[in-house]
Amino acid sequence: MITSPNHVPERLALLSASAVDPFLTEELLKGEQVHGGIDLAKVVESLPDDDARWSVEPIRSLVEDAMFEFREDRTRADAWLAPRLHATLRLTRREAADKRLWNHIALAVAPDYVAWRHLSEPTAKRPERRIAPERFRGPADRQCFSRLWWAAELFRNGPDYAPVEVACGNQDLIHTVLRGGLVDHRPTAQALVRLLQNGQVTGGREVNGLSVAINAAGATLIYDVLAPDAPKDPTRLRDWIAEAGSALPVGRHNLPEGPDEDPVPEDSVAALTKYFTELFETAPVRGRKGVD
Repeated sequence: MITSPNHVPERLALLSASAVDPFLTEELLKGEQVHGGIDLAKVVESLPDDDARWSVEPIRSLVEDAMFEFREDRTRADAWLAPRLHATLRLTRREAADKRLWNHIALAVAPDYVAWRHLSEPTAKRPERRIAPERFRGPADRQCFSRLWWAAELFRNGPDYAPVEVACGNQDLIHTVLRGGLVDHRPTAQALVRLLQNGQVTGGREVNGLSVAINAAGATLIYDVLAPDAPKDPTRLRDWIAEAGSALPVGRHNLPEGPDEDPVPEDSVAALTKYFTELFETAPVRGRKGVD
């Protein structure tokens, strides 16, 4: 397994997709050898020096702790890392939508974590262990770090990251949701988490079947009417981001707190949970009796 590059930058930067490709070598994708880091540092775009958020050390510390803590079960690292990455790297959604930032974290800061988390196990059909390139520079539902940050952003309930742990404990849910853009409506996100907690939705087939039903129903039903949500106060997020420089490192054993935003109205979560439960009873779930 590869280690971190010899040269790990002190500050985050932006790395364009065209600049990424020369560093996605066969040796890296096989988890055998990482780049040295010096050449990559020459092709990045710097971020403002006066912004404390761009310090690399807190992110390196998190991924190293994750690799140690979850060395026996790598997939469990997602639920632990997602809320802590989000609370450490305090971004606006506009900033988080810039893939160049995630490219830099994956290639320059923590390629060893990408390899540790996503190096495939050999199978009969694919005997060669390999990392999919999109784990370094892919879309939000596939890129190693952006998928965790966005899962935390979409599933947190105001400052409460507990729903994020539940959601990220189900790989099928976060992949389906991030790929399909299901939960930019906060009550929908919390209702999905509640279905997981209740044990009504578990495996990948059930998640996929429910997402199809939710999307289909959404074509004729406005969820904002069925489950209204209070508008966010943008000043609370801005204040939380501004406090990044003075914030303590996130706890390793207790969940951090997110922006001091109002939680989702409970009545809205309850209404959608009931509605989705009814949808799920007729959702097209493969393997269910009567469904091919």
